[in-house]
Parts: sequence; structure tokens; C-alpha cells
Amino acid sequence: MIGLKIARRYAKALMTIGKEDGQAETYKEELGGVVKLLEENKELVQAITNPLYDAESRKKVLEVVVERLGLSKVMTSFLFLCFDKGRIQYLNDIYTFYEKLTDELANIVRADLVSAVELPEESITKIRDALSEKTGKEVRMDVSVDPALIGGAVTRIGDLVLDGSVRTQLMSLKESLQRSENI
Repeated sequence: MIGLKIARRYAKALMTIGKEDGQAETYKEELGGVVKLLEENKELVQAITNPLYDAESRKKVLEVVVERLGLSKVMTSFLFLCFDKGRIQYLNDIYTFYEKLTDELANIVRADLVSAVELPEESITKIRDALSEKTGKEVRMDVSVDPALIGGAVTRIGDLVLDGSVRTQLMSLKESLQRSENI
């Protein structure tokens, strides 16, 4: 819980800078690149975050990473601030919050579409357009398949869930029948 509060605070601080200098999207790409690099290289994460190594050595490793990635001055300062404040282990969560903030800034909403079978691109486009019209924002969808749904689809946008799956309809029917038997 504390980690999420920290991540939100740091993401908002970076967004403030990004809004001021108009580089919010650039910072998202740079931070995303750092996070991806760290996810792919667990040894690198250990070299930067493990307190068994002295802070100066860990910071030198971070300096090499920053130099090789050719990051902007702001992102470099941001990463060293995170390191100095002992927040470098929260970079993944910071990136997640920062991505949400940049989406809000660009009037984008993210949605998950899960269907029982693979949907044709035409159907996905129609669903995306309908959601865009409903939300008034550009919709970016992650599409996946879950055969357990039996049929239909489930769409999630933030807290809103639109469940049109056959599995849910069958469960509702079952509950309805059980209630009528108990009367």
C-alpha cells in the first residue's frame, strides 16, 4: 500500500515536469524502456537495489545504464532521485501510474476485451468505436481469448465491466431458477 502511494507521488511529480516542458510522452517512453530493461535483467535489478552492495557501487551501475540508454537530462535526474531516496524498486509501479496519467492527458482510455473465440478485426473495431462514442475518449484495447466464457465477450474499462458472456447469462439463469424453486 505504501509502495503505491510512493509510486503515485513520483509519477505525478514527473508528470508535472512533463506538462511544463511538453515532454510527457518522451518521459513515458524513456521510463518504459528502463522498466523493460530491468524486467528482462534480474541481475541488473540486484546490482542496483541490493543493499548488500555499497550505495556508491550501485549508483555507478545505474550511471552506466543511464549512459548506455542515452536518457534525457530530466529522466536521468529522476532516476537518480529515485535511487537517492531509496525508491528505485518502485519504478515499475511509478511507470504504471505515469502511463495512466499520460493517457488522461492525451484523452485515452484503456480497455480489456475478453471473448470466447478470436474475434475478427471488424468486430473489434466496432466495439472500440462504440466504446469511444460512449466514453468520449480514444479507446485502446487489449484483446484476449478465454474459452471458459463459452460464448460472448467481457469488456472492462476501469471499474466498468460490460459482461455479455454466455457463462454469466447461464449463471444468472441458474440463480433465477433456484430462487423460483425456493418460493
